[in-house]
Amino acid sequence: MQQLRADRGLTQRQLAEPAYTPAYISTLEAGRARASDEALRHIAERLGVAFEEIVTGRPAHLVTDLRLRLTEARRALATGDAEAAAEQYTALLAEAEAHGFAESRAEALLGLGECGLESGELGPARSHFEHAEQVLAAAGAPLPARVPALRGRAVSHYLAGELRYAVYLLESTLDELNRGGLHDPDALLLLYASVIGPYMDMGAHARAAQAAEYALALAPQAGDPALVARMHRSVARTLLAEGKVAEADASLGKAAELYRQLQIRTELANCHWMRGYVYAQNGDLERAEAQLREARAMLTAKRAALYTSQVAVELADVLHRRGKSEEAAALLREVLSDLSPERGALHAAAAHRLLGIIAEDARDTETAEEHYVRALSLLERAGAAGDLADLCRLLGDLLRRSGRVEAALDAYRTGLGHRTAPGTTTLGPAPAQPPL
Repeated sequence: MQQLRADRGLTQRQLAEPAYTPAYISTLEAGRARASDEALRHIAERLGVAFEEIVTGRPAHLVTDLRLRLTEARRALATGDAEAAAEQYTALLAEAEAHGFAESRAEALLGLGECGLESGELGPARSHFEHAEQVLAAAGAPLPARVPALRGRAVSHYLAGELRYAVYLLESTLDELNRGGLHDPDALLLLYASVIGPYMDMGAHARAAQAAEYALALAPQAGDPALVARMHRSVARTLLAEGKVAEADASLGKAAELYRQLQIRTELANCHWMRGYVYAQNGDLERAEAQLREARAMLTAKRAALYTSQVAVELADVLHRRGKSEEAAALLREVLSDLSPERGALHAAAAHRLLGIIAEDARDTETAEEHYVRALSLLERAGAAGDLADLCRLLGDLLRRSGRVEAALDAYRTGLGHRTAPGTTTLGPAPAQPPL
C-alpha cells in the first residue's frame, strides 16, 4: 500500500479522506493493524487498482497475463512445435513459482511433460508429470483435474516398455472416477484413449476394443477448433489491453479448452490405429491400411515422432501382408532409427520381428535370425508375454530348418515359459464402465 501510494504521489491524508484518518493509514502501512475489506476497497479505489492487488500484493492482470502466455504455449504444442512450446513452458514455470501461482505452475509442468512425450524424452516427461500431480494434490485439486498428470505418468511408463504399471495407473484411475460418480468426459476420454496401446501389447484385445469405443463416444465434436481458439486469443488480448480482466479470463478459458481439444488429436489418432489393428486381425487389409495411414498422417501433422513410429510398424505389417514387402521394409528401417530399448521398445521389437519375416521370405536366413534375436531381447525386458511366445516360435522354426535342433529347442522352451492364450492377460477385473 505504501509503495503504491508513493508511486502515485499521494499523501496519507489524500489516501484516507473522506472515510478514514491519516493516522489509520499510517498504522496500516506500518503493519500494526489489519484493514477490513471495506477499508481495503476504499484504499484500492483511491489508488486506482483492483481490490485483489491490495489483498495479495500482486497486480490483478498478472494471473491473466500468465494464462494468456500458457495458452500461447499450448497453441504451439497443439500445432506441433514442441520445442518452442517447451521453451515457453520453462519460462512460465519459473515465473509461476516466483509468484506462488499453483494452478499456473501445474499447467506449465503438464505442458513440459507433454512436450517430453511428443519428443520422446520419457524420463524428464515423467518427472514433470509427477511434479504436476504433487502440486495439484497440495492445492486440493479433485481427481478429474489430476487426470492429465496421472495419464501422462502412465503413458511415459508405457512408452518405456513398463506395460503392467501403465495399465495399473490408468485402470485404477478409471475405476475411481466411474465408481465415485466423477464422470468428467474429458478425463475419461484421455484415460480410455491412453489405455488402448498397453491393452493391445498385453494381448487384452477385447478390453482395447471396448476402450476405443468409449473414447470415440466421449470425443468432443469441433468443426475447426484452431480457428475458434485463435479468435478467443485475439479477443482476450483486446480485453486485457482495455483492463477488462474478467472478460479476458473467460475468453482465454475458451481458447485453452479448444487447444486442449486439438491435443486430443493424438488420442483420436490412437483410435484410428486401434480400428486399423482390428481390421487387420479380421483380414480386411484394405480398410486396415486406410485407418493406419489416417492415424499416421494425424500424428505426423503434430510432429509426434514416437507415436508416428509406432503406427508405422503396424502399417508396415499390413503392407507386407498385402504383398508390398519392399515398401514395408523401407518403412521399418526408417522407424528403427527413431526407436530404442528405452524409447518405444515394444515397437522396435515388432519392427525387428517383421524385418526377420521379410528376410525369411527372401531366404536370407542370417539376417532373419539377427532381427529375431534383437526382438527377443527387447520383448524379454518389457514382459510382453504373447509377443514373446510367438517370436520364440518363429526363431525356433528358423533354427530347426537350418539344422540347429538344440538351439531350436532352447528357443521353443523360452516361448513355452512365456506362453499366453490369445486375447487373455493376467490383469484383474476390468474397471467400472462410464454412464454412456
